[in-house]
Amino acid sequence: MSLLALGEPYLSDGVDLGDVVLTVVKVVVAFVVLLVSVMLMVWFERKVISRLQNRIGPNVAGPFGLLQTLADGMKLFFKEDLIPERSDRFVFQLAPYLSVVPAFLTFILVPIAGDFSDGKDGSVSIAGRQFFLQVADVPVGILFFLAMSSIGVYGVMLAGWSSGSKYPLLGSVRASAQAISYEAALGLSLASVLLISGTLSTNEIVQVQAGEGFRGIIPNWNLITTGFVPFGIFLIAGTAELNRPPFDMVEAEQELVGGFHTEYSSIRFAMFYLAEFMNTVTMSAIIVTLFFGGPAGPNFGVLPGWLWGFVWFFLKLLVFLFTFVWFRATLPRLRYDQLMDLGWKLLIPLALGWLMILAGIRVAQSGGFGITDSTQVDTGIVLVVGLAIGVVAALLLSSAVRTSRQDRLHRHGLVEVAPVFELDGGAPAGEGHH
Repeated sequence: MSLLALGEPYLSDGVDLGDVVLTVVKVVVAFVVLLVSVMLMVWFERKVISRLQNRIGPNVAGPFGLLQTLADGMKLFFKEDLIPERSDRFVFQLAPYLSVVPAFLTFILVPIAGDFSDGKDGSVSIAGRQFFLQVADVPVGILFFLAMSSIGVYGVMLAGWSSGSKYPLLGSVRASAQAISYEAALGLSLASVLLISGTLSTNEIVQVQAGEGFRGIIPNWNLITTGFVPFGIFLIAGTAELNRPPFDMVEAEQELVGGFHTEYSSIRFAMFYLAEFMNTVTMSAIIVTLFFGGPAGPNFGVLPGWLWGFVWFFLKLLVFLFTFVWFRATLPRLRYDQLMDLGWKLLIPLALGWLMILAGIRVAQSGGFGITDSTQVDTGIVLVVGLAIGVVAALLLSSAVRTSRQDRLHRHGLVEVAPVFELDGGAPAGEGHH
């Protein structure tokens, strides 16, 4: 892809030395901002979980323990780097980079500031050059995001395979199955956003959401225009993609000793740790961009317009970072069969069905059906029929799954038994399944 295809205003009339310098500066600033964000995210997660568990958390290294993450990173950096004797050395050393690099490359798509009020495109002008406050506005940005999300799993898979041990291999195999299961639901929920926005560019998706919503009061966020369901699916699938609780089956210390990174130490282990939290920050930023308008928000005139964009983006981002920490501190880990059932039997059918309903609504709004003389009436009819078909399909799928499960138990001579509890509310007297 050429520089002229990156969607940046300052690249539309050719490339000179100043454009190259500006691009390098944007890359360096984005990299530094992301690293600092990751360091603060680690501290933030440890402090929030400690408060939820009535503990203190980091409070020694630096004010409020802010430098604890830096101290831990330096400690890991100077530790001895061990490589297992039976490992594939080249792949073993390469795997951590395959986890970190996609996380950073995804972040380049995110507009972190800019003035999108009154139809503006969020660009700023410095030294006669107009540019967006993101590293690159790739015209196929959402496809690029999906590609990086798919590549990230290779780091986990190759780390487990190259370690030469069965426990990391088992963890990496489970990671691959989990990523494939939730990648489909993630892509289908994204398709709903693209259907409403009509573009693959993250900057243009923000511009669409910056428009005036219902009666000028309700925001025009994709959260609302897509009907909330794609957002819920994206949040659940994104959490599974991040391998964070309650979907952290990739590690599952009680079962796998440590998962795919069991044999890693020193800075290579730190890179996997860095990739997890970097992906958390990046995924939260993507959610804010796709469903909550990104930097778009009211401009009260006290600050420059582009700075208000950063304020709104930061506040929205903070909400989702807290949400991921809240999940970690609250939800128990799913069983592996529950994780697979949720992805294949619920999220994927729901995402596909909702996408079809949204497509039908779009056609009805454009007058494509012509059922009546009113597009609003046509839209209502399509919505009701679509929801009715969805309910019937859900009932049929649920019946098929239940029948299949009973047949499987019958073939193995097993009987499904409901849990039996003591009258005083104690522990169950019998297992739920035998």
